[in-house]
Amino acid sequence: MRIDENEGVSASSKHLVFAYYVTGHGFGHATRVVEVARHLIAAGHDVHVVTGAPDFVFTSEIQSPRLKIRKVLLDCGAVQADALTVDRLASLEKYVETAVVPRAEILKTEVEWLHSIKADFVVSDVVPVACRAAADAGIRSVCVTNFSWDFIYAEYVMAAGYHHRSIVWQIAEDYSHCEFLIRLPGYCPMPAFRDVIDVPLVVRRLHKTRKEVRKELGIAEDVNVVILNFGGQPSGWNLKETSLPTGWLCLVCGASETLELPPNFVKLAKDAYTPDIIAASDCMLGKIGYGTVSEALSYKVPFVFVRRDYFNEEPFLRNMLEFYQCGVEMIRRDLLMGQWKPYLERAVSLKPCYEGGIIGGEIAAHILQETAIGRHCASDKLSGARRLRDAIILGYQLQRVPGRDIAIPEWCTDDFDILQGDVQGLSDTWAFLKSLAMLDDFHDSAKSVEKKTMRERKAAGGLFNWEEEIFVARAPGRLDVMGGIADYSGSLVLQMPIREACHVAVQRNHPGKHRLWKHAQARQQAKGQVPTPVLQIVSYGSEISNRAPTFDMDLSDFMDGDEPISYEKARKFFAQDPAQKWAAYVAGTILVLMTELGVRFEDSLSFLVSSAVPEGKGVSSSAAVEVASMSAIAAAHGLSIDPRDLAILCQKVENHIVGAPCGVMDQMTSSCGEANKLLAMICQVGLSNT
Repeated sequence: MRIDENEGVSASSKHLVFAYYVTGHGFGHATRVVEVARHLIAAGHDVHVVTGAPDFVFTSEIQSPRLKIRKVLLDCGAVQADALTVDRLASLEKYVETAVVPRAEILKTEVEWLHSIKADFVVSDVVPVACRAAADAGIRSVCVTNFSWDFIYAEYVMAAGYHHRSIVWQIAEDYSHCEFLIRLPGYCPMPAFRDVIDVPLVVRRLHKTRKEVRKELGIAEDVNVVILNFGGQPSGWNLKETSLPTGWLCLVCGASETLELPPNFVKLAKDAYTPDIIAASDCMLGKIGYGTVSEALSYKVPFVFVRRDYFNEEPFLRNMLEFYQCGVEMIRRDLLMGQWKPYLERAVSLKPCYEGGIIGGEIAAHILQETAIGRHCASDKLSGARRLRDAIILGYQLQRVPGRDIAIPEWCTDDFDILQGDVQGLSDTWAFLKSLAMLDDFHDSAKSVEKKTMRERKAAGGLFNWEEEIFVARAPGRLDVMGGIADYSGSLVLQMPIREACHVAVQRNHPGKHRLWKHAQARQQAKGQVPTPVLQIVSYGSEISNRAPTFDMDLSDFMDGDEPISYEKARKFFAQDPAQKWAAYVAGTILVLMTELGVRFEDSLSFLVSSAVPEGKGVSSSAAVEVASMSAIAAAHGLSIDPRDLAILCQKVENHIVGAPCGVMDQMTSSCGEANKLLAMICQVGLSNT
């Protein structure tokens, strides 16, 4: 969904009560919550803020009886040893103490409280347990954020040990109760959220002009000013007069009352409204956080930043700063030693160029109000490509060996995202995913650098809608270790899956949105049909096996009235064209699911089949295709089929539709086999013991 940035938050005829949960006890999240809450209150709604942050963060900007503040800390965020150092182990231990051990009591208390205030809607930025509490209370919820704690904590788990891994799973599960995510610019991978609405930067409004602020502070217009801003956290280091270039002045946020400052440093009041001061400064020095970055970009104030260790929100915000020519990185050693001059002088020479939207708070408030009164807002699911990448990155963080570089692998910048599952370290699966990401170039001649492309690649390039989810399954071939054809007679057989495998990609599309091949379009037009579900298949390797690379049919051809056609009729259907008989191994899985499990397919289906299992070499290439195809269909339709049952269903494809009288040994090995392990089976008629 895209929201017009000129669209404000009109007053609703229904008075609503929002419960707004704020993570941790710091300022960063609280400052953007203020902007969203301000617009909700202006529209006539009550906002109950649940926070560990100081009251003045909210009350300095919102003076209204509709704002209620409840001081409760439901998660700890990141525990910091100082302004620039996160203690990963302490963060996890504190989270266990704060949110895991008392979880049952928290949920009970929050459900009772939500009912007591008659909450209509829950907003989380970005407290995991709040989402679960809302679900338990029967109240809808939404998250508003640019990062989520499952992504941040995943990196901490690597340092703390795998026994903390359940924390990440629980957080992701809590987030999954949200209706959707309102995603802010500079976002991290957040695979726990399926639906998303992107909004512009949430930036607090200015109350005073640069001239007014400087006049109040007694600063002349020709004086260069840097604001030292570490998110309200005391810096803990000595500030030196020689740190600044001659004639400069530094405004210090969050300084303790006892801290003595050099004459060219000025201590700001604890409740000073920092957006005004940032906009009145010539540059800012501090750590990266959403609030500081959004305000630096919005007010075009160059940001000299020092990296904060072990907080993986930073790379994504840092990229925004550098892209819009608004960031200069300072080495921590130079910060501590007072070697600031070259960085500050470099900063004031920059010309920040951000021209994007800055009314994300207003737009987010509008979305929250409309959703709370029952209007449908979340029409933009995260694309398959987006979620594929998110899950790869999160999986990489979870599997990373302690001590290795924390940077995200370069291959994660490819134009696709993993939604669920991972590549299990299989290079062939990764190569197949990469080939999928490149297919759009084959379809778009303007993108393609290769003038001559194999027919099957061209067909595959026009197969998928690249903004929708694609489901991928892998099934290996089979090595006969002992027994061979004895599976027909009930003897013991020993089998092992091989490295070579078949990959199948499946996508569902509404018939009216399916990217049909021209001849399929013409066929439907000739029948005078409104768009009906169509099956399209592309199979790689057609040049080697001398078969057609594509197959398509109307899925209605699988129906005889209200019931599926017989297996015998299907076998004759596929046998009528030898060049396309291969499609029975793939399309046959659809008919078996219809016949045996009563599944009905209302959407069009696109299949891409790529198999490295040699055909005709006795290593079960057909079983690999059947198992991969049925697994991909099951995933695309949310079907949970036991591996053993799936193998038996795939055997029916080969026996009844393809017409090959095989036992179940091949399919069982492909479906149930494990790497480097023998699979022992006694395959009797109508029975398979594994």
